[in-house]
Amino acid sequence: YYNAIMSWFKRRHDWAIARDTILTTIGVVPAVTAIIKALTHPGDGVILQTPAYNCFFGAIKNTGCQVISNPLTRVNITDRTFSYEIDFENLELLASDERNKVLLLCNPHNPTGRIWTENELEAIRDICCRNGVTVISDEIHCELTRNATDYVPYATIDPNAIICCSPSKAFNIAGLQNANIICPDRRLRTDISFALKSNEVLDLNPLGVCGVTAAYDKGEDWLDALNMYLDENFEVLTDFIMKNLPAWKVCDSESTYLAWIDVSASGMNGDAMALHLLDKCKVRVSPGGIYGDSDYIRLNYACPRERLLEALHRIG
Repeated sequence: YYNAIMSWFKRRHDWAIARDTILTTIGVVPAVTAIIKALTHPGDGVILQTPAYNCFFGAIKNTGCQVISNPLTRVNITDRTFSYEIDFENLELLASDERNKVLLLCNPHNPTGRIWTENELEAIRDICCRNGVTVISDEIHCELTRNATDYVPYATIDPNAIICCSPSKAFNIAGLQNANIICPDRRLRTDISFALKSNEVLDLNPLGVCGVTAAYDKGEDWLDALNMYLDENFEVLTDFIMKNLPAWKVCDSESTYLAWIDVSASGMNGDAMALHLLDKCKVRVSPGGIYGDSDYIRLNYACPRERLLEALHRIG
């Protein structure tokens, strides 16, 4: 199991992981909760780049900490497509507040699909190091990159960071409930291990051990084919929206299998749109409000193309 993890990240991402730095747990969200509990006290601030994965908000609040939002800056690419950048000036301001102890990074970012560049990650590292802020990086979507775009493991930029990873998204084995925490600091590993035990999220599913090992040892060709298929699905989705839904705008995603779509010009916000699509089209999407921005919906396109096209035509 451990050899499969270490071999995969070294072979695929040139990230050398030491065996004794790996902690196991049942999922990335329980991992994040346990790490925050180990690093903070109730009332401390945890910085999030928003919009952000909805479960992060709960993970922070469940530890008694405060969500400190550093909103991403939207950048238009065309009149129908856009992307995001990090507001580093505001990040520096938030990190300099001694009440804010942790930055919860999502690399690649969910829901926008941004893959942070090496320069962006270095800027995050420098700001957090200057201000004594510990970085927890959720890298669960790291294998799902579009058009062979390179993901940079944050640990190769900041060796003091704590990384959460799992093959659950890339290989569709979330039900096997296996994830890993990479923490190089021995003292922090001890604290995190105690938090995992106290939260009762430490013991692995034995079938999950087999699944993770098989994915990392034998799944590379399958994953490459999957990414090509997801690339094509995203192009199909984008092309359909451009031709048939003129009030919608699409984030130019570099990763994940999740389309982040601005529907605000349609006359209803994303939360209302999600209810409307479920009621009228029998298509379930995620409302943007749960990620911190109600102008958007999030649509999962990791499915057979025939099903994606059926959903899009119902929406159209």
